[in-house]
Amino acid sequence: MAEKRRLSKQDWADAALAALADGGLAAVAVEPLAARLGATKGSFYWHFANRDALVQAALERWADRQTEQIIRDVEPITDPLERLRAVFEITLGAGRVSRAELAMLAHADDPLVAPVLARVTARRVDFLEACYVAAGAAQARQRAVLAYTAHIGLIQAQRASGGTLVTDADRPAYLRFLYRAISV
Repeated sequence: MAEKRRLSKQDWADAALAALADGGLAAVAVEPLAARLGATKGSFYWHFANRDALVQAALERWADRQTEQIIRDVEPITDPLERLRAVFEITLGAGRVSRAELAMLAHADDPLVAPVLARVTARRVDFLEACYVAAGAAQARQRAVLAYTAHIGLIQAQRASGGTLVTDADRPAYLRFLYRAISV
């Protein structure tokens, strides 16, 4: 008989994040996740005190993947405007909008989600502002807020339109237009 792999805290957080992306916060439930992972509830309680701790771990996993990792990926780009372009390509490129991000936005008033979403928003806007400052842009903060709200607005509008507002075929042209509109 094959030996079962011991699940890590990250395995549970990843499963919770996938459940959140698929079905919202209500989908993050211990028993279904344990069944999906082929684990017991005891494995869950080895890593987490309760469901809220699991949700928090999933939110932190999302924040790292969808914000900090993207920033780490683009920071080596020396030209600040190219860095901005890369951020938009990574975050809004074809098929790259995070379903988990949509779930976060849908649950923005939840007491577990709200502080993480606020922190991520501040981090993202601060990063964009730093890019504009490095590019010598006037009104860097306002440009950063405009760029970020364009990002969030497109995500929400795509969701509301069933993905038809900007089709996959139209997305590259839209991204070029958006980049020109928000550039220095």
